[in-house]
Amino acid sequence: MTLTTPTTEKPSVSAASISSALSLAIHEHRLAPGTKLGEDDLSDIYGVSRTIVRSALQSLSHQQIVEIKRNRGAFVAQPSLTEAHEVFEARELLEPRTARSAALNAAPEDVALLKDHITQEHAALDAGDRGRALYLSGKFHLEIARIANQKTIADMIDILIARSSLIIALYWRRESALCESQAHHALIAAIAENDGQRAEELMQSHLVDLHSALNLHERPPIEQNLRAMLLGDTRR
Repeated sequence: MTLTTPTTEKPSVSAASISSALSLAIHEHRLAPGTKLGEDDLSDIYGVSRTIVRSALQSLSHQQIVEIKRNRGAFVAQPSLTEAHEVFEARELLEPRTARSAALNAAPEDVALLKDHITQEHAALDAGDRGRALYLSGKFHLEIARIANQKTIADMIDILIARSSLIIALYWRRESALCESQAHHALIAAIAENDGQRAEELMQSHLVDLHSALNLHERPPIEQNLRAMLLGDTRR
């Protein structure tokens, strides 16, 4: 659903659709960690009441990608250095075994879907859209969890990947290493061959490499114009 800036509130613009739009903007790094998500601003941007905006922000808070601070409002979450380590360490524990299960369970249509993810990721990188490429990279990892047919673990990985996106926005230092395509291609090959051990090893080394690409130094929040970042509109 495409959200525009209507002049009056439309019932079709729900809290869920606003939550989804904001989540995508955060994952694609159009909204940086620490950005204030003012209720009045968002209400004006999407043409809805503050009640609907507040509900959307509460949903994102439950997903841990927005922080609601008492008497200050809502902000895009800003993970600490400690959390950056913990999130990637948790992924290193969960995802390799999930990749093994995915390889043992994968059907040809699953492999085809993973290949489509890589095609889209490459197209985003070729277009210079690093945020979109990162979002698709996260979806690639989530798709592997889906193929593994481990819903509880997949739900955990979903939260970890959401946090990873924020961490990468803050601490990434190796631009050329954005979920290197070779790692994803190798994972697909192992999954296509139903080679569980190889898929587990590849996922482990891939995540360790991503973790090592973090530049773990504190960075100040970035001021952003919400309208420009969400709708490409430069009006204040």
